[in-house]
Amino acid sequence: MSHTAVRPRGESPRQGAAWIIPPALAYTRDALALRLLGPVAPGGALRWFLPLAMALLGGILRFVRLDEPGSLVFDETYYVKDAYSMLQSGYERAWPENANDSFNAGDPDVLLDSPNYVVHPPVGKWMIAFGMLLFGSDNAFGWRFSAALIGTVSVLLLAFVAQRMFGSALLGAAAGLLLAVDGHHIVESRTSLLDIFLSFWLLAAFSALLLDRDDGRRRLCRRLSAPAGRDGGSAPSRAQLAYGPFLGVRPWRLVAGVCLGLALGTKWSAIPFIAAFGLLTVAWDMSARRIAGVHHWFLAGAVKDGLLAFVSLVPLALLTYLATWTGWFRSTDAYDRTWAARNPSDEWGWVPAGLRSLAEYHRSAYTFHQGLGSDHPYEASAWSWLVVGRPTSFFYETPAGCGTDSCSQAVTVLGNPLIWWSAALSLVVLLFLWLGRRDWRAAAILTGVAAGYLPWFLYPERTTFYFYAVAFEPFLVLSLVYCLGLVLGGPGADRARRRRGLVLVGVFLAAAVALSAFFMPIWTAEIITYGQWRMRMWLPSWV
Repeated sequence: MSHTAVRPRGESPRQGAAWIIPPALAYTRDALALRLLGPVAPGGALRWFLPLAMALLGGILRFVRLDEPGSLVFDETYYVKDAYSMLQSGYERAWPENANDSFNAGDPDVLLDSPNYVVHPPVGKWMIAFGMLLFGSDNAFGWRFSAALIGTVSVLLLAFVAQRMFGSALLGAAAGLLLAVDGHHIVESRTSLLDIFLSFWLLAAFSALLLDRDDGRRRLCRRLSAPAGRDGGSAPSRAQLAYGPFLGVRPWRLVAGVCLGLALGTKWSAIPFIAAFGLLTVAWDMSARRIAGVHHWFLAGAVKDGLLAFVSLVPLALLTYLATWTGWFRSTDAYDRTWAARNPSDEWGWVPAGLRSLAEYHRSAYTFHQGLGSDHPYEASAWSWLVVGRPTSFFYETPAGCGTDSCSQAVTVLGNPLIWWSAALSLVVLLFLWLGRRDWRAAAILTGVAAGYLPWFLYPERTTFYFYAVAFEPFLVLSLVYCLGLVLGGPGADRARRRRGLVLVGVFLAAAVALSAFFMPIWTAEIITYGQWRMRMWLPSWV
């Protein structure tokens, strides 16, 4: 066995020279921890204060004037009314033709007795219902509360994720700030559609897998360093290093499985994330075994880690998904609830009737989604999302009250152009860094973007909208922050280099905040003049 190059715990790869030490010392806990987890990140109050400050800013932007406009906007007409129905019955019921007028007037109790056919799972609607349960179903604040809360928590969560990935409280705060002030995320956090809840559960699953990455490497470190002890003594045997140890049941992977099930229970577009995140977490384990010196790291990662990862993520996600249909299972007259009883089968009769009925419901909903291709004035091809080619107008009216004869009040899903256009360019940088440096952070971020973005190109005939992109927006922000970190300079950079980088990053963030302040009126339904509204429509395709 050859000697191994390691660095003392706490010393960055750019500081000092590599030391050639005996294998026994290379497998001490400190040496293994340095190779597997990197230097210990400095602590301090800023690591908590800055994410909380960004979340506070995000909360202010999302909760102030949350009840404007005071009527159902865009697809709130479906999901808010469905949420109210689920509060009453546990499943979606039908509404009379002019139900929106009653709902907007504060009288939602006009439900019909017949079930309603819906094509999205129930989790997002249950989350909307939670806010209505707390603050009432007769006001816009009540039916938008959950979206604003989840949007605010997403800012906090992303700040912690970025802080962990980049080892910097400043870059973590930058990620939280960019998500907090971006109009795409603000509008979806102030509107009760399903996509903000999907985005949150996907980010939560990624956060859990990030914690599992560290937990798995600590477990590997403890098991492989046991023969050497803390001060060195003997290296693991060849047999011990052949495949490495089992790492056992990983609790954070179970958390990720539940989160992915809840994401799937919000929208089926979570399916690619389940596959992508599953492959990503196993790839992390394979990499850990390779770095630790395990000889057959690929096979060991596939068998010893991959099988348990599959069980922790896929079956648990499916069980969680089924649990989200509890209200439908408990009912007797929800849509298609008794389909199996009306359609007996010799071939599938052994399957419980409830599951057979739910399977038929899913077949019908999948067929609906496949054929969803009607024209819409705000449809946007996935090709245009990253460059903000066609924003979605959720609400537009011409009220009085702006001091002129022509006023505008709008809620437009329009991302901050500086953030989105810069993030689109940053993806190219990350692709080169992943290919050239094999940086796990670049690979993880690109995986999140790819899982949320690329599958939409498989359905070119389907009607799609720009607001769907909020599902992977946190990963776009992480990509941009990665590049801001390159501008800022690493720990080994000299003071002048860091100072220049800090100024450039500060200027960029200040410009992003200023631009968000400029666009804020058309994100939050402020009444402005028509001329002021047109001033914010930079491209013809935005009108």
